[in-house]
Amino acid sequence: MAALYSLIAVAAIALLAALAAPSGAGRAVLGVAVPYAAFTVFLAGFCYRVVLWALSPVPFRITTTCGQQKSLPWLKRSRLDNPSGALGAVGRMALEVLFFRSLFRNNRARLEKDRLIFGEDKALWLAALAFHASLLLILLRHLRLLVQPVPALIVALERIDGFMQVGTPEIYASDAVLLLAGLYLLARRFRDPLVRYVSLFSDYFALFLILGIAGTGVLMRYVTRVDVVAIKQLALGVVSFHPVVPPNLGAMFMVHLLLVCTLGAYFPFSKLMHMGGIFLSPTRNLANNNRRERHINPWDYPVKTHTYAEWEEEFHDKLVAAGIPLEAEDARTVPAD
Repeated sequence: MAALYSLIAVAAIALLAALAAPSGAGRAVLGVAVPYAAFTVFLAGFCYRVVLWALSPVPFRITTTCGQQKSLPWLKRSRLDNPSGALGAVGRMALEVLFFRSLFRNNRARLEKDRLIFGEDKALWLAALAFHASLLLILLRHLRLLVQPVPALIVALERIDGFMQVGTPEIYASDAVLLLAGLYLLARRFRDPLVRYVSLFSDYFALFLILGIAGTGVLMRYVTRVDVVAIKQLALGVVSFHPVVPPNLGAMFMVHLLLVCTLGAYFPFSKLMHMGGIFLSPTRNLANNNRRERHINPWDYPVKTHTYAEWEEEFHDKLVAAGIPLEAEDARTVPAD
């Protein structure tokens, strides 16, 4: 039911944009007011979550390790799985952010004939890596709508992305990869009973939003042609705070834009915040040097302690009356060597 409700919610958002697109007031709200509001919510929410995580106390090293730490000289250590310094922690973080190293090493458990079998799950790693890489490339390509003139780097990325030119317009590889990878991730949630059991509305909602954005983008480029000049005029006006709403934007673009704005406003309150949280995760960004350095909690409140020796002295007479041996007297009766 979570998948159905999320699909209905995304469809309702798309229908709202399609109904509001024909009117001038609707285009003004969807093209100007909604993007400003979504960007404000995204920026404020993102900064709030990051600052909140940054201010969270991390008094101890709680790194996740999968290899031999630095110890004796003749023992080979794992510099990336168990880094002992800042440079190793940076390298491990770079592999995690750029190549999803922990997901690459993830195993899949299944029960067959009363036996628990562990196996590799490289398909999930490949789909996730392709999904994020293509999404990043598409975001970079869309910068051509926000700047004038278009930077040479964006033009070069477009040429590389459009190497499969079989017609006009050329087919971007990132569009196909994003759709295929997104459909695989969605199918995995439906197919795997364990993943389906733990999937919530938020998991399906974000995925349906991204698939809706990708789908409407593909339709605008390859099926329902839109006025790119008008779209860029709107984008430049919004970015420069001098918005102009052309009359020929089209319903499909309005649906695409509202889905993008919804995803941006929803981003800080969803699991998509792992984009910023990964850099503040103490299990990833800290070196494992607990055995070589002593880490004292700076937030420890000075509490007056009551040692056992003090307690024994306080209740000395009662302990003697009860026949309970005293450690202090036993220590005095022990003969010296």
